[in-house]
Amino acid sequence: MSARDIFHEAVKRALLKERWQVTDDPLELEWEEVKVKIDLAAERLIAAERENEKIAVEVKSFVSPSAIGDFHTALGQFLNYRIILEVNETDRELYLAVPVEAYDSFFQTRLAQVAVRQNHVKLLVYDPVQEEILQWIK
Repeated sequence: MSARDIFHEAVKRALLKERWQVTDDPLELEWEEVKVKIDLAAERLIAAERENEKIAVEVKSFVSPSAIGDFHTALGQFLNYRIILEVNETDRELYLAVPVEAYDSFFQTRLAQVAVRQNHVKLLVYDPVQEEILQWIK
């Protein structure tokens, strides 16, 4: 089993607080010889439309001494996971979960902003202490 991010359970509880139903922990996908595990998959009913909204969430902590190194890893995983989701589960949106401290610092740099915008990275900004989702950024 792959190692879980240190804030994995905090993000999971934050999703539950927002009435998401966690369906997979992790979401295991395969495309030809490549197998991946995205940290979480969740669904919730959209009452007005009477259909399910589906997401996959890759949780990152950004606690290493190198924010740029963490970002390189996170962005690479996000892009590869999105490709595999487009093949396997076209109705599921992928989010990169980042702690508010990293969002307020590293993600405000020009490099991070341009990379997120150009690569269409959807962010879920969370508070790991309060176990709450602070922002959904599409």
